[in-house]
Amino acid sequence: MGICASSKRVVQEQECDENVVYVMDEDCGGGAGEEEGDGHGASPAACRKVASLFSQKGKKGPNQDAVILCQGFGMEDGVFCGVFDGHGRCGHFVSKLVRDCLPFMILSHRNALLLADDDDSSAFSDASPSSSSTDGSGGGSSPSPAPAQLLDEWRVACANAFDAMDRELKLQANLDCNFSGTTAVCAIKQGKDLIIANLGDSRAVLATMSDTGYLTAVPLTTDQKPSVPREAERIKRCNGRVFALKDEPSVARVWLPDEDCPGLAMARSLGDFRLKRHGVVSEPEVTHHRVGRGDLFIVLATDGVWDVLSNEEVVSIVCATPRKQHASKAVAEAAAQRWRTKYPSSRVDDCSAACLFLRDQDWGSSIAPAKAKAAAAAARAPHGHC
Repeated sequence: MGICASSKRVVQEQECDENVVYVMDEDCGGGAGEEEGDGHGASPAACRKVASLFSQKGKKGPNQDAVILCQGFGMEDGVFCGVFDGHGRCGHFVSKLVRDCLPFMILSHRNALLLADDDDSSAFSDASPSSSSTDGSGGGSSPSPAPAQLLDEWRVACANAFDAMDRELKLQANLDCNFSGTTAVCAIKQGKDLIIANLGDSRAVLATMSDTGYLTAVPLTTDQKPSVPREAERIKRCNGRVFALKDEPSVARVWLPDEDCPGLAMARSLGDFRLKRHGVVSEPEVTHHRVGRGDLFIVLATDGVWDVLSNEEVVSIVCATPRKQHASKAVAEAAAQRWRTKYPSSRVDDCSAACLFLRDQDWGSSIAPAKAKAAAAAARAPHGHC
C-alpha cells in the first residue's frame, strides 16, 4: 500500500518545529493562499486566522506529539485539524507518520464514497426528473446531506482510513510498532458541520457562549482508557489484562495475557500490534456537531494537557489569551507549569494543543462578553502569554 498526496507544507515562522505543520491540500482548492496573492497555498498568517497550533517538549525524551492543520480539506473552506500523541520507543516516528498521512487517507476514502454514491445514482438519473431545479433554470444542485447521512459518510470514511493507516504502519520495514503507537483526535470542519474522530486518550473540547456571556466547556470526545467498562470488557474478552500498578493505583493499563508488559494506558490506538490480538483496536469514535451561534472554538490536546488541566481551565485560558494565534501556546505552557507544581517528582509530559476557531469575527470583539468571566478562571491556572 502506498500513500500519495499533493500538498504544500508551510512551517511555522516562529516556533519552527517539526512537530507542528500547516498544510494546504492543492487538490482541494481553497482561498487562503489566494488572499496572500500567490494562489499556491496557505501562508502561516492565513492559517493562524483559522487555528492556533503549538507543541511543547516535556522531560521524558523526544517530543512524541504531532499537530497538523490542513486547509481546503474536502471543500474550499474545509479544515482538518489533528493532534497525535505517540508512545513507546518509536512513538515520535509513529505520530509524525500518522499526522502526515491520515488526513489524506480520510479524504481519499470520503471521496471514494462520494464517487460510489454518484455511480449508484446515475443509473436512475434518466428516470428522476425531480433532480432538475424547479426555478426554470434547468440546472439543479444536489441538496446538502442530512446530519445523519453526513455523519454516516464520515464515520465510514474515518473507520476505513484509520484501518488503512494501521495496516500502513505494519508495512513499515524500519518502524517497529509492536509496542509503539499513537493516539489521534481529529476535527473536520465542512461549513457549519463538525466531524470529530477520536482514538485513544487525547481529547476535543468545545467552548460555547450563552447569550448572557456565560462560557461553557463541552467535551466532544470520551477518553478511551482501559478503566472505561466497555473498553475493559472488550480487552478481557480477548484475553488481555487490565490493572493498575501499585505506585499508580488510578491509572489502569493494558497488559499481555502472560507477560507484565507493555502497560498501555489507553484502550485504542494506531500501532501497538502485540496488543491488537488482545482487545486494543484502531476503530475511532466519530461524532457530529452542528456549529451554533454561541460556539467559539474547539481545543484538541494531548493527555499532557488534560492530565493536569480541566476542560474549563483550558477553555478559560484560551478565552483569556489576548491574541488568538498564541492561544495554544498559552495552554501548553499552563499545562507544563501545572505539571511542575502538581507532580514535582515526575517528569513533565509533552504538552500539545490545537485551537480551531469557529468564528470569523475579530478575536477581541467576538468573545468580549466571556473574557471577564474567563480571566478569573484562567488566573487559577499558572501560565504566561506570548
